[in-house]
Amino acid sequence: MEDSLLIVITTVAGIIIGFIIAKIIEKSNVSNLIKNAKKEASSILKDAAHEAESIKKEKILQAKERFIEMKAEHENVILSKDKKIAEAEKRTKDKESQVSNELAKSKKLNQDLEAKLEEYNQRVEAFEKKQQEVDKLNRLQIEKLENISGLSAEEAKAELVENLKAEAKSDAMSFIQMTIEEAKMTAQQDARKIIINTIQRVGTEEAVENCVSVFNIESDDVKGRIIGREGRNIRAFEAATGVEVIIDDTPDAIILSCFDPVRREIARLSLHKLVTDGRIHPARIEEVVEKTRTQIETEIVEVGKRTVIDLGIHGLHPELIKIVGRMKYRSSYGQNLLQHSREVANLCGIMAAELGLNSKLAKRAGLLHDIGKVPDTESELPHAILGMEWAKKYGEKEEVCNAIGAHHDEIEMTTLMSPIIQVCDAISGARPGARRQVLDSYIQRLNDLEKIAQGFGGVKNAYAIQAGRELRVIVDCEKVSDDKASTLSFEISQKIQTEMTYPGQVKVTVIRETRAVNIAK
Repeated sequence: MEDSLLIVITTVAGIIIGFIIAKIIEKSNVSNLIKNAKKEASSILKDAAHEAESIKKEKILQAKERFIEMKAEHENVILSKDKKIAEAEKRTKDKESQVSNELAKSKKLNQDLEAKLEEYNQRVEAFEKKQQEVDKLNRLQIEKLENISGLSAEEAKAELVENLKAEAKSDAMSFIQMTIEEAKMTAQQDARKIIINTIQRVGTEEAVENCVSVFNIESDDVKGRIIGREGRNIRAFEAATGVEVIIDDTPDAIILSCFDPVRREIARLSLHKLVTDGRIHPARIEEVVEKTRTQIETEIVEVGKRTVIDLGIHGLHPELIKIVGRMKYRSSYGQNLLQHSREVANLCGIMAAELGLNSKLAKRAGLLHDIGKVPDTESELPHAILGMEWAKKYGEKEEVCNAIGAHHDEIEMTTLMSPIIQVCDAISGARPGARRQVLDSYIQRLNDLEKIAQGFGGVKNAYAIQAGRELRVIVDCEKVSDDKASTLSFEISQKIQTEMTYPGQVKVTVIRETRAVNIAK
């Protein structure tokens, strides 16, 4: 136990001694570190002092240089101001000298004016004295004249005025008469000049509308397919289009005959589609004809749009554009109506410009002047009045409406635009070869034939073919029986015979077709 206690005591004593020695060593190290730190701090302070001294000297030098620069700038500013002040003083002195000179001149002018005014007053006094003397002499002369003539001055004056009035009136009437005669001669010359210049500036191609179209085919084998078994295809085609198909010995050609250009064009395009497709039978024919009819209606609108764009006309109602397009498929005395209207529009624009009027409005009226010739349904009104009513309905100006309605003198002309439209319409129609009177009466006769047949009950369609020598009437099989079809043919022929005048004979053919249609579902 004593040994272990001694060991413990020895251990504790060793630990204490070691701790004391460690503290002494640590204290020695700390004192060394403090000495080293103080040495480094003193060295840093010396370096900082040297650097601060050098920076101070540099800043002082910079401040001196800046001071010298600012002093030089200030001196320059002062010199500039002194120079400006000197210039201002010089200008002031110059102005003062000018003012003094002008004052001297004005004093001299005042003196001159006073002298001239005094001289003027003296002259006025002398003039007044002379005027009094002249008035006195004038009164004496008037008194002597009154004694000689036996008339007072007022009576003589009145008589002189009356004589002068009569003489002036006679001269004025003579001058007015000469002026009117000269104006008439000049107006006629100017009018001829304007019309000739207008005609020369509008050159158009004249082409008279025909009533037949030639459809070219690749070979004569196609003719048999178009005719069909026992002629069923050609009958279906003629019934659907109202156009007579003439197939004869003419090589590689089929003739389509119809007075209506729209029906003829529908037939031509439909036949082209059928021949190209190769499928030709009655059902296909009806389908193609209906599609072509829709296509033509779309094309009519496009033609109207192109026409108004070409002529530079804007803001036209869509219905009027459609009517303009329909004019492509109408003719007037053999002259294409759209071509005629375009020509009249150009003539009107040029003539209005020559006369100093609104050329755009004149073009508009010229294009629309014959729209009454293409009605959807028959009307009893003259085409000019019908066209005027359409123009009013679709918002055209009063000048345009009056020009349309008055171009055939159905109504009174109220604007300068109206006679221009009338003259240009006559110019376009009077060109050599532009119109053919006989063709128009022929087309009217065919229209009347179809109209008579369509006036009977149960009639679906009526087509005048073979130049009006045959009238084909297609009836509704549910409304017209076979016996009634025969009676209907007789009644139509009798009405044509009593109401119309025509050369030769008119064959009336009533076609009644029965169809049975069922749909497999």
